[in-house]
Amino acid sequence: MAGLQVCSVLVTGANQGIGLGLVRHFLGMPNPPKWVFAACQDPKGQRAQGTSRHYGNTDLPCVGSAEVTDPASIKAAAARVGEHLGGSGLNLLINNAGIMKLNSLDNETLEDMTQVYTTNTIGPLLLGQAFLPLLKKAAQGSPSSALSCSKAAIINMSSSGGSIEEVYLWNYGQAAALNMLTKCQSLGYRQHGVLCVALHPGWVQTDMGGVSPWQVPQSPCADFPWEGRELLP
Repeated sequence: MAGLQVCSVLVTGANQGIGLGLVRHFLGMPNPPKWVFAACQDPKGQRAQGTSRHYGNTDLPCVGSAEVTDPASIKAAAARVGEHLGGSGLNLLINNAGIMKLNSLDNETLEDMTQVYTTNTIGPLLLGQAFLPLLKKAAQGSPSSALSCSKAAIINMSSSGGSIEEVYLWNYGQAAALNMLTKCQSLGYRQHGVLCVALHPGWVQTDMGGVSPWQVPQSPCADFPWEGRELLP
């Protein structure tokens, strides 16, 4: 992220794990974004309140509710962000919020699949739609014609486990739909100057990532940039 220069960024799932690590990194940059919007499911909950204290500079982040499974909450969040930004656009939308349900193929249920798909795929779809006007505005205001995160971008935090080619177990393939959505977004939003990519951050030591007997997980609050891998162009 050394060359990243953005005026505004929004991170979902910002109360813990990778989302918290990202917000801390943005706020700790030599030239931090003017606006860092830290969105989470319950901004008044204990975890979110603790997160606010860890941000350090309380003048920068705007902690707000963005329940990714609730279209009304998403639209309200987009409206609040638009009010803060005034006439400027949003440079970077990071769809980080997500869940995992570890079921086998034989034991998978309608309820769990619906919850995972709604949170991990439909949520980023609706967030992309809601914030597209602000992303387009940022792209239009950029002097560069090239697609970049410094101009306007949607970053979907995914996993290589969602690769059709590389998937090795049913319960690790839950990111496949998100990867396909990202590819569709990259084709559909390119004309607006908005870059869309899915990123595999590696095995990170979070509540969802847990620990692995095969490798030492990365800390989500370690110094960035962490070694991520782009999954899609």
